[in-house]
Amino acid sequence: MSRHWHLEYSGNHAVLTLDVEGQSANVLSQDVLNEFDKHLEELESKMLAGAIIRSGKTSGFIAGADVREFVTITDPARATEFAQLGQQVCARLEGLPFPSVAVIHGFCLGGGLELALACTYRIARDDPGTRLGLPEVRLGIHPGFAGTVRLPPLVGDLSALDMMLTGRTLSAREARRLGLVDEIVPERHLLHAAETFLKSGTPRRKAPWYRRLPAWKPLRQGVVKLMSPRVRRKAHPDHYPAPWRILDLWRDRATEDREAESLGELLVSRTSRNLVHVFLLGEALKRQGKAQAHDIEHVHVVGAGVMGADIAIWAAHKGFRVSLQDRAPEILARAVKKAHGFFKSKLKDPRVVQEAMDRFMPDLEGHGLRRADLVIEAIVEKVGPKQELFRMIEQKVRPQALLATNTSGIPLEEIGEALQDPSRLVGLHFFNPVAKMQLVEIVRGARTSEAALGRARAFTGAIERLPLDVKSSPGFLVNRILMPYLLEAVKLVEEGVSLITIDQAATEFGMPMGPVELADTVGLDICLSVAEELSGPLHIDVPAKLRELVGQDHLGRKSGRGFYRYDARGRRQTPAPEKIAVDVPVTERLVLRLLNEAMACLREGVVTDADAVDAGMVYGTGFAPFLGGPMSYIESLGVTGISHSLHRLLQEYGPRFNPDSGWSRPELLKRGLRPSGQA
Repeated sequence: MSRHWHLEYSGNHAVLTLDVEGQSANVLSQDVLNEFDKHLEELESKMLAGAIIRSGKTSGFIAGADVREFVTITDPARATEFAQLGQQVCARLEGLPFPSVAVIHGFCLGGGLELALACTYRIARDDPGTRLGLPEVRLGIHPGFAGTVRLPPLVGDLSALDMMLTGRTLSAREARRLGLVDEIVPERHLLHAAETFLKSGTPRRKAPWYRRLPAWKPLRQGVVKLMSPRVRRKAHPDHYPAPWRILDLWRDRATEDREAESLGELLVSRTSRNLVHVFLLGEALKRQGKAQAHDIEHVHVVGAGVMGADIAIWAAHKGFRVSLQDRAPEILARAVKKAHGFFKSKLKDPRVVQEAMDRFMPDLEGHGLRRADLVIEAIVEKVGPKQELFRMIEQKVRPQALLATNTSGIPLEEIGEALQDPSRLVGLHFFNPVAKMQLVEIVRGARTSEAALGRARAFTGAIERLPLDVKSSPGFLVNRILMPYLLEAVKLVEEGVSLITIDQAATEFGMPMGPVELADTVGLDICLSVAEELSGPLHIDVPAKLRELVGQDHLGRKSGRGFYRYDARGRRQTPAPEKIAVDVPVTERLVLRLLNEAMACLREGVVTDADAVDAGMVYGTGFAPFLGGPMSYIESLGVTGISHSLHRLLQEYGPRFNPDSGWSRPELLKRGLRPSGQA
């Protein structure tokens, strides 16, 4: 009996359909691979014209290997055996005595694409939902089912390296241009096209000679040397070894055995473990966004500044009707211009761009309020104006409309005082830039209803963002944890430590951007506003340097000057990098203030568990993903050691390093978001 694969014969060819039992998407577990191998063994003895490999899932072809099995593999030898199993099955598929064709729709990723590469031909459905790629590098590994061997001759070496090093996915049309698929056709023609290719006798595709030229032995080392600086900018070899292994395997023209052995070593490494942890957290948040319907069609955004405009543009991009309100016509005009530029760059097709613009409506008078299913407030970060606005909104909107604020830290209870029914008020805290930052904090006020929270999560999932539940408290989760880290950087500046030294310390630790440049990017006026909001309840001292710069209108990148200077295009003007000062514990001071505040948030119940802290800080700030998030990093270091370090810094630098009482409660580190997903 087959649980996952269904074999049938149609005329003189076989059709193998994958429909993994109990999963919404096809993934390649050991069980699935073993079952496939048995079917291939049966087919080897048949006199057939060909075999068609397809998916029975509407979600796509194959989304990759089953990541849940990764978590159970702790031994490099066992990980190598898993890769060898995939290689053996793909080799058997490639070696069938007749041609085979993969019929691809939806996601064809990782091991799924490697399986398709073993087929003689690949036919893809021509629609935007078809995506092909090898994203393994994002999990700290590389292709392991002979993908590093089969892909370069098919698409050319530089294209193959780009796919494997970046993990980016290709549309069906991009894949066709590259030679990754042989043909793209509409859904109704897929099987006919597959049968046509099986009858054609067309030889396997190969990239033209000039695209395979970089693999010429005398050129390989030079290619690696040219690519290494670009790879290093994205992936420090000590933090992310997988891209460097990909370059090594390609340069050495490594065999499948070497690929499997390398994968085995990487799969059980700290980096891969933590990246898998982060991936599974993201999958868990996605499921929360899909758990309930939202019944939202029309979104009305009040405030067309940077955040309001970006939220409105993103919602329209994801298919919602959006009206954007502001008191200033010139601000609305800028938002419309920005929307057109964004849609043009993302959607390409003029007709599709126009459809998106038709969904995006500037609304000076606020007429959209009466039709809105969801209203998002994104005005100045002050309680008074927000309360006044919500009083007006409540009088105009329909009773079933969901009300949301994009406040970055004001407790919802204060804003909700202006409403007759605060149960319909929820926080939807987006992060800047909206188009890149995946996290949205779903803020629960004391009187927010479960129905409102559910609709907010579902809307967040519908716009392809990750909803994270947080309790209404000063700064919520992300800004609260981030602010002591940023303010400690300002303290270091006041002590005379150079900007470059501070930012280098953070980026060498693994942060995507140094705290000084991050503050400039967020806006020093916003940093000051949040710091002042938190200063009372969290007993935070606001550095005089921050007040001084804001008082001089040096607000950061947006004003051309903050801690750094910026050119007209917003590029940072900095002196040459220098060595980190050895007499000041820069990294320790920055990171321990962040970890201490993360523990305080966990103790106070701002989020439910340690997983939520990790998810919030990785997806909301880019906290070193290879470390798995703050709480995973704490577990790797040990609670006792961190507590002792904080006590030492307390003696040297004062009460801001006073260890939170949560350090004495190890039960707080319990995990809550359950691992499940695919890659």
